[in-house]
Amino acid sequence: MSANEIVVRFEKVSFERGHNKPILDEMSFSVRRGMKMTLMGQNGAGKSTIFGLITGIVEPESGSVHTSHGLSIATARQVIPRAELALTVREFFQSMFPKKVYDIDPRIDEVLEVVNLNAPVRQVRQAHCKQAQGKPHERLVSSFSGGQQARLLLASALIQDPDLLLLDEPTNNLDKDGIAHLTKFLIDYDKTAIVISHDADFLNAFTEGVLYLDVHTRKVEQYTGNYFNVVSQITDRIEKENMKNAQLAKIAQANKEQANVFAHKGGQLRLVAKRMRAKAEAAEEAMVDVRREDKTIKSFTIPCQSGLTGELLHITSYKTIRNHKVVVKKKKLSLKKNQHLLLTGPNGIGKSTLLESLANAEAEGAKIAEGVKVGYYRQDFSNLDFSATVHDELMRAMERPFEETMRAVAASFLITSEIIHSTVGHLSEGQKGLVAFARLVLMKPGLLILDEPTNHINFRHIPVIAEALDAYEGAMILVSHVPEFVAKIRIDETLDLGK
Repeated sequence: MSANEIVVRFEKVSFERGHNKPILDEMSFSVRRGMKMTLMGQNGAGKSTIFGLITGIVEPESGSVHTSHGLSIATARQVIPRAELALTVREFFQSMFPKKVYDIDPRIDEVLEVVNLNAPVRQVRQAHCKQAQGKPHERLVSSFSGGQQARLLLASALIQDPDLLLLDEPTNNLDKDGIAHLTKFLIDYDKTAIVISHDADFLNAFTEGVLYLDVHTRKVEQYTGNYFNVVSQITDRIEKENMKNAQLAKIAQANKEQANVFAHKGGQLRLVAKRMRAKAEAAEEAMVDVRREDKTIKSFTIPCQSGLTGELLHITSYKTIRNHKVVVKKKKLSLKKNQHLLLTGPNGIGKSTLLESLANAEAEGAKIAEGVKVGYYRQDFSNLDFSATVHDELMRAMERPFEETMRAVAASFLITSEIIHSTVGHLSEGQKGLVAFARLVLMKPGLLILDEPTNHINFRHIPVIAEALDAYEGAMILVSHVPEFVAKIRIDETLDLGK
């Protein structure tokens, strides 16, 4: 293959998600061999659909997708299928290849290093449980935490060393060291990569070009340059479009006003009025729609449940997981109104398990005061009803359902009239995240439990979310692997499960 060979080409590709729900409209772009590209666009614009078209999981309604002959493609899946949870680490990675790979163990070590999962695996060597005997590669996939399984999925794509690597939000569940490892891998990767991410600094470290998917035109605009330069180009273009819009709006309004004056004069002046209206319409048609990608959610407040006094949560003990064994730790901890607790610890220690047990009032050694409403932001959104419409899911969150209030809150989270009638399961992960936040606003909880609330969220929204959590007046427990996000939120106490 030559260095300038086009490995992926879209020719006038159109795609609909269900009847009358167009996602892509006669979209064309190409990617050359060895390029490191960012696929950019608003949540729900169709970025993951483009990945599906490249891999052949979905077919276009019209147009064609071309990949070069013999091109090997790997993408990190979002979830490990249940049948694969019973595999050992070695078997799991071996299943990524059509033929047996005899030297797979060193390759496994290498990719686990890249996703910063080497430390937990090394701990297994020192464990005395039956499953840990022998090589660490014999550990069962099911014994890893949810965050660790996400890293295994990323590593399963990297180990294939494909001609084209497709990564969808690869920094989710990676800590600072994990992101640094992955960044170095991508910089050194001498093949082609297309990455979807909302982590601007991560993208800027390796991006050589941007595929910008406009949710309004449903087409891709192709840019060259690093991520920050491209974002700057797009911002400049938007400012010019907005200035042009303002000028055209002024022309349209002036022509409408003159047309109204001349229309009442009669005779020849009515024709002048008609021409004036035509000019006004032409000016309005020439106006460019403001790019929805560049809208940020409005500042919001999560109201606290009224009438709360005293202790809202009392903890006397909690469980952690060490070397696959549950360890009970004694710890007295109390949360009152307006107190924020940060829960920390390495992947696999049991943070998400503890949050879930608290949210479901099933945690031994913990008691939530009677009548306290719990608002739970779960990182996989499985506490949302995927079969319900967004409209019904948000209405159910309200103590007194009121359509106008619900729609106003939804709009502030960029949940449009089109999205509100979609089922939750059909939304992108980023859109589900915004629905989850809108739900918390409408719920008015007394205890807020948040598990990785920045995963999948557009980086433009994150400072707004941090501001809302910082100001929350109820009790709050937060887990987040993003230090810059945590730094913007008032934390009154930290509980490190690793200690």
